[in-house]
Amino acid sequence: MFTGEYQHSVDGKGRLIMPARFRESLGDVFIITKGLDTCLFVYSQDEWKKIEEKLKNLPFTKKDARAFARFFFSGANECEIDKQGRILINSNLREYAHISKDVVVIGVGTRIEIWSKERWEEYKNETEENYEELAEKMVELDLGF
Repeated sequence: MFTGEYQHSVDGKGRLIMPARFRESLGDVFIITKGLDTCLFVYSQDEWKKIEEKLKNLPFTKKDARAFARFFFSGANECEIDKQGRILINSNLREYAHISKDVVVIGVGTRIEIWSKERWEEYKNETEENYEELAEKMVELDLGF
């Protein structure tokens, strides 16, 4: 399980040091793709296979299902961690997530998210204002809070 929040920087070549706590759980090869809220999602191979299976079962006759699958899969790239613990984020993904230099890498259970620092701060501030309201909605879902 991925948890925590880490501040890092992307170098001029688009490389990011992946937090050491995440490296082993990611494995040798993993997937990075366009996420929601203009961040990037990072999945281990095992988690990615589960998502592929779920999306494969969506009805291709539904326009929204096709659109989501196209967007989600077209942004996906296989990634590896180099000897210095870095990953290469391609320019398309950096552009999508508005990443230029400073980033925040967060653990979100079964995935990792990579945010531009500026976007993360905006999102975090908005969410903190509504945290109690969100908690009430989670209770309605009977998640055991």
